[in-house]
Amino acid sequence: MEEQLRQLYQRIEYLRSQGVKMKEIADWADMAPSVVSSLYTTVLPAYFKGLKTFPPEEALDNALLLVNNISKRKLVNNTPVMISRLHQLEPDELDIPKEQTFIDRLQQDLRQSAGRIPEIEGTYINYSLSSSSASLKVEPYIICMNERKDHLRIGRLSACHEIQWGVALAGNHQSVYGMFSEHSEPKLTLVTVYLQLPMFDRPRQLRGLYIGLDYNHNPVARRILFVKQSNDTDVTEFTQMESDLIAPGALTEEQQAYYDYTCQPGDFIKMCTVPSLQMDASDLVKEKKMLAL
Repeated sequence: MEEQLRQLYQRIEYLRSQGVKMKEIADWADMAPSVVSSLYTTVLPAYFKGLKTFPPEEALDNALLLVNNISKRKLVNNTPVMISRLHQLEPDELDIPKEQTFIDRLQQDLRQSAGRIPEIEGTYINYSLSSSSASLKVEPYIICMNERKDHLRIGRLSACHEIQWGVALAGNHQSVYGMFSEHSEPKLTLVTVYLQLPMFDRPRQLRGLYIGLDYNHNPVARRILFVKQSNDTDVTEFTQMESDLIAPGALTEEQQAYYDYTCQPGDFIKMCTVPSLQMDASDLVKEKKMLAL
């Protein structure tokens, strides 16, 4: 009997994990939903727990005392039939609506974005604050359709002269998200670029935020500025563009304006790892003091 009750519990647990409702399980088992629910949530868990200290018969009797809608005789007689019936039930046989996961939604939005924001395709120069100095970081970016024309790609030619590829999608008519990894496989270091879309076609500038990790692998968010160079999306030409770090004293007049917009103290948010964590308010004070240095 112990083995049969385990089989019954495991089958109900499997069906529940596949999204089958308790009423549908009860209908297939030809039992009242309240009985099946009591078995699954109360009687069987208590029975298995009781087996650790009591003989099987006594453990079952004690478990049945917890409910008032199940008789021991009917349970013993009906368990083989319930197991047989429930093994005939497969989730695919029911019209169960599938829950839309975040990954499903992401893939859907990627496909929809491909035709929603064609005006932002092109090559850009991104200006932001360097992670290692007070210099202006200058990095080419490209936003273009992939080969299958089913989603937008975003590429970055980093200041370290590495090319990183990811995806771009439109959150709505006023925002675009770009996501890629700063490192090659298998190490994933996710970077998110958020861009605001101006309310006119083919904007020359896109302003936004860069969220990633600094050289010490601490979270950092920076103000960024995308300045469009061309509507051309030729990948070969993009890979031949130049990245740079420009010190404040070497900036042109135009670059100075970009520096003033992206590289001031209020233009980035940073965290740091505080040693000897106490997990209280003193850690917060230490971190703020370290960031002020």
